[in-house]
Amino acid sequence: MTQMTQMGRLLEKKVLFFGGKGGVGKTTCASATALAASHAGKRVLLVSTDPAHSTSDIFEREIGPEPVELLPNLWGLEIDGAIESKRYVANVKQQIQGLFGDHIMKEANKQIDLAASMPGAEEMALFDRMGGLIRGEDTRFDLIVFDTAPTGHTLRLIRMPELMEAWIRALSRSRQAMLGIEQDDKTDPVMISLTGRLEGLREFRARLLSPRVSAFLLVLVAERLPIEETARAIEQLDEAGVSLGGLIVNRILPESSPDPFLQSRHAQEVVYLNEIDRRFAKHTRVRVPQLPSDVHGIKTLQTLAEILVPNGDA
Repeated sequence: MTQMTQMGRLLEKKVLFFGGKGGVGKTTCASATALAASHAGKRVLLVSTDPAHSTSDIFEREIGPEPVELLPNLWGLEIDGAIESKRYVANVKQQIQGLFGDHIMKEANKQIDLAASMPGAEEMALFDRMGGLIRGEDTRFDLIVFDTAPTGHTLRLIRMPELMEAWIRALSRSRQAMLGIEQDDKTDPVMISLTGRLEGLREFRARLLSPRVSAFLLVLVAERLPIEETARAIEQLDEAGVSLGGLIVNRILPESSPDPFLQSRHAQEVVYLNEIDRRFAKHTRVRVPQLPSDVHGIKTLQTLAEILVPNGDA
């Protein structure tokens, strides 16, 4: 199986994640793959979870917290942690409305607002929105492509289902103890809500860890720091049980140049390319040449899409 054929086969997944060290070209590779999938007839949602949100710049279109159609079969969405946190808090308040008296509701809302201001709340809300997308709550799309934040942030999101499940289990036990053995917890609205969230987490985790559904691609350049970060990410993804779809080695210099500086840079790059082939031999690797201009706008994005997924493979 060729490298490019493997990239084409990845378009059959339901969810693709693009990760890697900051500045290696995750957004352009994610955007180009989403564009290639849309040309292949897939209904694709490109989702940016990176606070920098460069997708709007690449497509030269305003993209916000709700899906916006960019091209035929291709939609874009930029998830903002602060906006999602406010949405999440409003949803929780609405869910408990009417369960308690006015005095308790005021205190409950105060506690919810306090929790929402604590560190990690925005990440939790971001994860909740991602979880809904991965579970397929929006049925318009065949494929969801995530342009994620740098690797460390992404790995925390991957581990969060397990952490949230433990937290929800603790809340459930506390609620059961408060209800007492005489009340049926299956009719308690709080327990029903907690149980529903737990089931949603289990479904999210199952889809995330299923190699038939999801794959993670790591983008790097042929330099020391990105190589080391990629090695750590592969190890951590493997420990988490996440399927690695492959590596995209981006921005490779031309093999020949009359310029002495570029000759020197290429010689160093060859050393790192050989190291990448040696250290990551068991993983699919796709090499992407350095383009003559920045990837900006549909025309240059199309060029990159054809390199990553040639028309025949799509």
